Amino acid sequence: MSPSGGCARFLRFAAVGAVGTLAHYALLLALVEGADAPPLVGAIAGFMLGALVNYALARRLVFASTRSHAQALPRFFAVALAGLAWTTLLMSLFMELLGLHYLLAQVLTTALLLLWHYAGNALWTFRRGRRDTESR
Repeated sequence: MSPSGGCARFLRFAAVGAVGTLAHYALLLALVEGADAPPLVGAIAGFMLGALVNYALARRLVFASTRSHAQALPRFFAVALAGLAWTTLLMSLFMELLGLHYLLAQVLTTALLLLWHYAGNALWTFRRGRRDTESR
């Protein structure tokens, strides 16, 4: 892939990620502000919803993956669950140790995890293997 192709794909990934992030933040706010859930619970639930949205959109619009759901979905969720661990750690660090407001903590966490998710999904989840390219 050319450098400009990789850049365009990253930008598509970021745009798709923005949609997933919107779903994430909507659930976060609904749970924390509307249901009095603890911010960490809202962040985790929002993260999982955002992951589902991102999988569906990234598979089709970013990576044009032909990998079966049976292969791709477990990989995607392995990357997402590692991201969830990072989310939990970073949110706790930013809120408890640094005393940041939960929304600022979430924005910083989201920005840091963008690169993690792109790399994990591009290099592992949706990576085209030799069999994928031979069948075309």
